[in-house]
Amino acid sequence: MSKDLQRRFDVLVIGGGPAGIAAAVRAAECRVRVGIVDDNAALGGQIWRGAFEDGGRNEAARWHGSLQAAGVTTLCGKRVFHQPEAGVLLAEGNDDVFELSYRNLVLATGARERFLPFPGWTLPNVMGAGGLQAMVKSGLPIRGRRVMVAGTGPLLLAVAAYLRKHGAEIPLICEQASWSSLARFGLALLGQPGKIDQGWQLKKDIAGIPFAANSWPLAAHGQRTIESVTISRSGKSEIIECDYLACGFHLVPNTELPQLLACQIRGGYVQVDDLQQTTVKGIFCAGEPTSIGGLELSLIEGQIAGLAAAGHTEEARKVGARRTGRRFARILDRTFRLRPELKNLPSAETLVCRCEDVSHSRLRGHLSWRAAKLYTRCGMGPCQGRICGPATEFLFKWNPDSVRPPAFPARVDSLAGMAGHPQHTAVTGGIR
Repeated sequence: MSKDLQRRFDVLVIGGGPAGIAAAVRAAECRVRVGIVDDNAALGGQIWRGAFEDGGRNEAARWHGSLQAAGVTTLCGKRVFHQPEAGVLLAEGNDDVFELSYRNLVLATGARERFLPFPGWTLPNVMGAGGLQAMVKSGLPIRGRRVMVAGTGPLLLAVAAYLRKHGAEIPLICEQASWSSLARFGLALLGQPGKIDQGWQLKKDIAGIPFAANSWPLAAHGQRTIESVTISRSGKSEIIECDYLACGFHLVPNTELPQLLACQIRGGYVQVDDLQQTTVKGIFCAGEPTSIGGLELSLIEGQIAGLAAAGHTEEARKVGARRTGRRFARILDRTFRLRPELKNLPSAETLVCRCEDVSHSRLRGHLSWRAAKLYTRCGMGPCQGRICGPATEFLFKWNPDSVRPPAFPARVDSLAGMAGHPQHTAVTGGIR
């Protein structure tokens, strides 16, 4: 591998969302060599996508300015797919493979939406709530389109507010959580004034949009694209016409890379100590892989991880407010826990694994994720189980057995380039 494709860092950050940016800034301020890697074309993640263009007038732009001023090396459009040896990662770009060496590592790999299968969920224009928002941010015209928003979690409200601001008509927001759960959620936030302020602003932004708790999509209908959706609304079926269905059932932490690096997972999240260090020495983790707690917690954990990875542990301990953020994360998990009725959404013919066209009926006879993969190829397509994995975990209580390299699908020539490493191990999946 040529030297121009090799990078060496004291602190390497994987993930360019708020947690990753905060970690990189704080580490670089400690005068160590810092690099940040993200698989998107630009930093920001989903929540700060396009937010750096505000001329420094918002929090995202200020953090981005600090990142540039700190001299952090930025590598965008690069996806880490393998660790050939301790302290070395391989990242694939469009036409090349980078070797990234590090002394300490910060994983800030974020989260993705959870999708649950139901009849018609594979129709065009049925998409994730956050996914539709990202497409609109990238230029998809939405003005005048009817968009149903359904699923669970605070993201639904934020997406509805954003789409409405850009001219979409929102006939209804369907939230699967009960009114009693939502009421307890509101009471639990009384001790967090910042969250209350955010809630009031969000309520103002979606004022006039009908909201239904105890509600969820039953089926999407249409010929070439979605035309309507049948919902269950407090136990009664109702059909609503729409051009888009933005649907997401809260978030799933991206733990594939931490697992590949042997970091311990507990309760679905990466286990960390008070300094955000994982069970592997020298590897830290921050943001949503450790708990789904929102922007503020991601920034706090990112700063702690960056300072600790740079060796400034005393400063890291003074960041504070992590306990409050973690409490909010537990409230979110409790409030938007999926109700058991949602396990009955798919029919026998409903596809659960879209990549390999595996239906619900073909999966019901298996007892584990491994058995389903062996006999049906469920989870072996391009997404490598990132969509169907969380769905089958909920539907059948299956858990993935392991994560093997490459952590993401990689080109054959990228995998061939791994052979030069002394500790190279065989790679058997994810070839494209």
